[in-house]
Order: sequence, then C-alpha cells, then structure tokens
Amino acid sequence: MSLTVRQLALATLDRQLLLERRRIDVAEAVRRLCALQAQTPASPYLALWNRVRDFVPEDLDAAFADRRIVKATLIRITLHAVHAEDYAAYHAAMLSSLRASRLYDRRFASTGLTHSESDALLPELAGFLARPRTGAEVKEEVTGRFGEHAHRVWWALRTYAPMHHAPTGGPWSFTQPNAYLAAPAAPGSAPQEAGPGVRRLLLAYLRAFGPASAQDFARFTLLGRPSITQALHELGDQVVRVAGPGRAALFDVAGATVPAEDTPAPPRLLPMWDSTLLAHAVPGRILPQEYRPLVVRRNGDMLPCLLVDGQVAGVWRAVDGGLELTTFRTLGKAAWQGLTEEAEKLSALLADRDPAVYRRYGHWWDKGFPGIESRIVKA
Repeated sequence: MSLTVRQLALATLDRQLLLERRRIDVAEAVRRLCALQAQTPASPYLALWNRVRDFVPEDLDAAFADRRIVKATLIRITLHAVHAEDYAAYHAAMLSSLRASRLYDRRFASTGLTHSESDALLPELAGFLARPRTGAEVKEEVTGRFGEHAHRVWWALRTYAPMHHAPTGGPWSFTQPNAYLAAPAAPGSAPQEAGPGVRRLLLAYLRAFGPASAQDFARFTLLGRPSITQALHELGDQVVRVAGPGRAALFDVAGATVPAEDTPAPPRLLPMWDSTLLAHAVPGRILPQEYRPLVVRRNGDMLPCLLVDGQVAGVWRAVDGGLELTTFRTLGKAAWQGLTEEAEKLSALLADRDPAVYRRYGHWWDKGFPGIESRIVKA
C-alpha cells in the first residue's frame, strides 16, 4: 500500500516526538531526534520542550556542561546539538563538505596557503583547545605563524576542525563570545572514515525524519548524491524502499512503522530553524508551500512556527509578558484553545529564562504578514 501525504507528515511528527511528548532523558532524546538545530542558543531548549514530557531546562544545561550533548558545526555547515557519542561519526560524514566550504572559498584562497598547511595546524589546535578558548585567543595563537592571514585561517579551521562549542553561561548555556574545545578522541582509536559516518548519519536521519528520499537526505545534509547512493547500497537490508505519493523513491529503516491516516496531531510552538522544517526537500511535509515565503525570510531566517494539526499555520514571538501568536489562516475555537494552552506553558518557561527570546528577529514582524489573525497570550 502506498503511503499518503498525510501519513508521511505524521510519520515525521511521530519520530520527532511531536505527536506526543515522551518521558525521556534529554541526551537520549537528542540521539533519537538525530540533530537539533542550534544556530540560536535557545532553539535546542525549545525544541526539547516541545518533545520531552516535563522538560526541565536545567537538565539540558547539565548535559551540555557534562558534554553528553555537544554543539558543533556539522550538518548544512551550521551549528547543531548532537549526542556526544554520535559526534565523531557525523563529523566524519560531513568533513569533506565542511572542508570544501572553506578551503575552496576565495577568503581562504586569498591567503595563498595550501590545504595541507591548514590541515597541519589541526594537532596543534587540538592541544591548544584542551581547555576552552575564545576565537580571539585562537587567532592570537596562530598569528605568529600566519600573520595577517590568521583570521582567515581560523575562519576555515573553526568550521572543519574536530571541536565543540564550550558552554559559556547565560539562559541558554551559550553566549558571545563563543568558546571552543577540542573534540575528545578515544584512546588508541583510528580517525573515523567518511563512509561509515554517512551510513550512521543516514540511518539516524531515517529514524528521525523518515520515510524519506535521497533528495531529502541531501537537502538535510548538503551531502553529494554519490556518497548517498553508496551509503544506501552498503546499508543493504537495513534500509527498505516504501511506496509514497510522489515520483521520488522513498526509503525507511527496516521494521519502521507509520501512523494511521486519522491520527490527530496536537498544537505545538516550534523554535526558530526547527530541524523538522529543514529535513525534506522543498516544500517539505509540514510547511505548506504558500506559507514558505512568510516563514523563511530572504536571508534564510526561519521564524518560530505554530503547528496546527501537524501543519504550519502561523508564527509566534515573545512580547512583554507573554507570546504573540499570528496565524496565516482563520482557525477554529478548538485550535485556538490548544495553541493558547501551549503558549501559556511556554511563556511560563521563558519567564524564568529569557522572556524576550529571539528579540533580535522582531524586525520581521514590523514588515507585517498578509491575511492573518493575531492574539497575545500571557503566562
């Protein structure tokens, strides 16, 4: 039987713990979710609040401090929070993409340095980052060797070198200036290879966002089609093909299940850049195409979204004493009641942490959203 569009959306919501909050350890939740977008420090916290029953922000504080969850530049060459035990494999999978994004860029090429000269710094950098260091401290360290090019060399290294962002405090564990720590290597272990890393990342992706196509996985990671095709082949019967509504071949982990068509999807208030909205090829599964220009701004900012019955129906932002909910279509009484209850709970969490979360992105609301309804919900 072929899966419907609705079932594909429900499958992703289910695997993302968005159909029902689960009582689960935060580190295990992050592993189950594959990777949490962490470009903005608040987002991993709000992502888990939407997914973990009785979520306590201090649990995530502790997981970052203990390095059970690490934050690093990985997927799509941006910051993600991942389980510490997954980091090395994911980094190996993404390394060629991370290196190419920097070492073939004109900003690095203009230094006249070779890729080998940049790579030669990695062991020395790992030693220097045995304890947290700011970017300014690292640039000062490499200035002696590269002089005026130090900032460009560090710009490249901070993207592809095996290292994590170190917690620096604040309401969401990370503040400016950023601090960095070398990623620990297991004693006597050989460096991770790209192939096994891609296979591990692909399986984690399907468990978290599947069923999905090779194009979807490419969209999520920016990995090339040849490496994805090879991974699918080498995974053998761990991955199966499933029939779906479109022309693209869909893949899933063997034995995975998909919710029934009539499964209800509760309201949710997703954070900025929630990974669920970035996991599939455009237009995606839960973001209607007509709303995409409203949610994804021209510079790539992806606004915090309202989910109604498993689909994006609007956006939200923090305002004095509460949250402003803005919808792109008229909603019924039951939908508004569900969103209001979620907003009251989220407002209470933010009141203790950061009542003006995402404040720097408020200018998008000043430009207005056409054909909408807005309500302010207090804690």
